[in-house]
Amino acid sequence: MEKFSPESIQTSYVFLTGKGGVGKTSTASASAVALARMGKKVLLVSTDPASNLQDVFDIPLTNSASPVPGVEGLSAANLDPEEAVRQYKERVMGPYRGLLPESALQSMEEQMSGACTMEIAAFDEFTQLLAGAEGEVYDHILFDTAPTGHTLRLLQLPQAWSTFIDENQHGASCLGPVSGLASKKAQYDQAVSVLQDARQTELLLITRPERGAVKEALRAGEELKEAGIRNQRLIFNGVFTASSSDPLAAEMEARQRESIQSVPADRKTSYIPLAPGNVTGIDALTQFFTPQEPEETGTVGKTADLPEIDTMIDGFLKKERGVIMTMGKGGVGKTTMAAQIAASLAEKGKQVHLTTTDPAAHIEDAAGTDLPDTLTVSRIDPKKETETYKNRVLEQAGRSLSEDEVAFMKEDLDSPCTEEIAVFQAFASVIAEAEEQFVVIDTAPTGHTLLLLDASESFHREMMTKNSSGGEAAASLLPRLRDPDYTSVVVVTLPEATPFYEAERLQQDLARAGITPSWWIINQALSAAPVTDPLLQARAAAENRWITKVTETAPAAVWKAWVPEPEIKKASVNN
Repeated sequence: MEKFSPESIQTSYVFLTGKGGVGKTSTASASAVALARMGKKVLLVSTDPASNLQDVFDIPLTNSASPVPGVEGLSAANLDPEEAVRQYKERVMGPYRGLLPESALQSMEEQMSGACTMEIAAFDEFTQLLAGAEGEVYDHILFDTAPTGHTLRLLQLPQAWSTFIDENQHGASCLGPVSGLASKKAQYDQAVSVLQDARQTELLLITRPERGAVKEALRAGEELKEAGIRNQRLIFNGVFTASSSDPLAAEMEARQRESIQSVPADRKTSYIPLAPGNVTGIDALTQFFTPQEPEETGTVGKTADLPEIDTMIDGFLKKERGVIMTMGKGGVGKTTMAAQIAASLAEKGKQVHLTTTDPAAHIEDAAGTDLPDTLTVSRIDPKKETETYKNRVLEQAGRSLSEDEVAFMKEDLDSPCTEEIAVFQAFASVIAEAEEQFVVIDTAPTGHTLLLLDASESFHREMMTKNSSGGEAAASLLPRLRDPDYTSVVVVTLPEATPFYEAERLQQDLARAGITPSWWIINQALSAAPVTDPLLQARAAAENRWITKVTETAPAAVWKAWVPEPEIKKASVNN
């Protein structure tokens, strides 16, 4: 496998995508600097709501291109998704103010308050770059965070461009936010054409060389292939090579090698070496693809000090029942943490049900074998739940609708947002079990889902008018989740910049839904491990800043030292 080099970038448009914390902003920034140093005129654009692009260059950035000091030919812009959403919603709703009753405007506001609207508003922002004159001004435009396959599939639905949306009285989980793009269909079509043209656009899938992160990247790649973006490269960021006899370093190198070898041979891949610390400033970006090796300083002790996970579990043991939800972005280890919590409670004699709503989760692997009799492991299958939900809605609500309304409803149900509602209902039923036992859930509903279903109009539309079964469990869910005696939310993060910022934003989303996390777990902390390898020592020292930020933000925090993944053992799973 060859080392990644910005010189290999040939297309005018480059999209870098990946889960939080995999290094896509660092890779995008370093590539932009390298291309500019090669004499190219480059624009770097971030559409990531948790972007730290300003920190990387140490300059203020807005949604307008600004020259980057010290790098001739490079400009950067930071598109603020929240401001884009505000402007987008006002453009859609503004014409109706003073014409529609307040209840109708409130319904529109609710319908446009989810993650779909943020994705579409961000899409609206960067289509102007794809379809505008900027492509003639710059040799390369690099986008930190690409459009998701979810967004592209949604906007390809024919009814999304129909005026029937404006007349529909039955509500829609996703199609409503699309209505604001109707006046820009030509611009949108041109942008999609550019995205799907391999001569103009390349997609760089950034991943850590870790099993879970690689699975997520491959799945995202397949989703975007289905949306027509086929010119793809998989980039392993942070590939580590041991330079000492440190046994932990040897384990890390072997684990990464195994993850890299799991990728299908037909995938176009390359790698970037592990950097010794946070990448900020032009000098660090210049060395990003060929980092300097730090000097060996000997064994280093803990650079910070936090309680271990057992402290948190001891608190849970004081209860006889309740819900424990592990939440966090992909790749931070929430599945492993959920399994550890469940196993620890079961070993103490507690009755525990461990389940997941994550289609990519390896919950059975994390749980292992030789499970206590008091532990049950299951999986909520999103595809199965979604299909059941769609059939039920069409059967019950479709009886009273016209042919055009049924066609619209079918299309709406085919949109990706439907899965959230379907999984939510199954999730609500599982939560109800916590009246009698512990229920540990890997991947809970997002703050977006909770806000949507907490809104009276949206709740009524999705749960009541569609006569969905499970409505009683759903109706009592939010009060249960907001009750700290019934529910404990555990936010899982890594001691790094992007995972911290995304966890912080998750906590803010939950707060808007009336839910306060009980604990944060800092997972895979090198600071908590006795490392002697020089590069790992440097990485451990760089964690201090983010560990401090966690302790200042979280209600309570524990940590878990970096350890190699355990031997995979299959466990029986009840579906």
